Amino acid sequence: MKKILFILSFLICGSAFSQILSSNLEKKTLALGEVNRLMIRIDNVHDLQVVAAPKNELLPFHFEEIKDSIGQNQNSYERKIEFSVYDEGKFTIPELEFNVGGKILKTIPYEIDVINTAQKADQINDIMNNKEVKLETKDYWELYKFYILAALAVIALIIAIIMFIKWGRKSKSSPAVATNQTLKELDSLKKKKYIEGGNFRSFYVELIEISRTFITTQYRLPADVLLTDDLIDVMKKNNTISQENEKIVEDVFLRGDLVKFAKTFPDQATMEKDFADIRDFVKRSSKDLEFENLRKDA
Repeated sequence: MKKILFILSFLICGSAFSQILSSNLEKKTLALGEVNRLMIRIDNVHDLQVVAAPKNELLPFHFEEIKDSIGQNQNSYERKIEFSVYDEGKFTIPELEFNVGGKILKTIPYEIDVINTAQKADQINDIMNNKEVKLETKDYWELYKFYILAALAVIALIIAIIMFIKWGRKSKSSPAVATNQTLKELDSLKKKKYIEGGNFRSFYVELIEISRTFITTQYRLPADVLLTDDLIDVMKKNNTISQENEKIVEDVFLRGDLVKFAKTFPDQATMEKDFADIRDFVKRSSKDLEFENLRKDA
């Protein structure tokens, strides 16, 4: 008798502390697209971690999950899934696995029959007879005005882009524009009175910077990134700048490098001459480009 009581006590205690999984499917037969609900519950969790498929990924392919909610406390784990099926036929929800602290629990499989409730012989009638409505011009305008305006805007944008590519870029990068812009920058440099004040280093730094930018824009040579010796070599090989202008650039740039490193100290007359020579070089640049175009055409 004592043995029987001991065994019963052991079984009762074991069942009290073991996890119990239960599941419930609301409907076994569904219409196409009808919402069905599956509820899964695990009791006696005792703070153990429950591992299962992620949200909205528990059911097989044909089951379109609408809502997947998971709730867990110290003693129980509950998962409620709402789903629909959009194909006719018989479908199976297989055994679903839940890992509770390393122990695998499985639900029972469910078979669902999905039917199309609309029969081919069913006749669908309109609530009201169709009524013919005659549309006037203003009605068509109200219906399609946004499409028309959008089409006109696209056409205008295309025309504007073509005009910019054809004329805008040319005017901004034309030799005359670059020449005039550089002459203005040289005038601004002159007004700073570096020459009169004997500030030869600032004078040559700005003069050479203006000249490099001009050569880059006007002659399409990488003067803004090349060292002086490399630039002189490129100018001579390129043969776009006339020899007279090459000599001016070479003399001024080499002298400017010496000034920057305090290896020479030019007087006011030399600075005046270098400024005038660069200014004349900028003015004469258009002749270099005209000659280059003639040479290419020939």
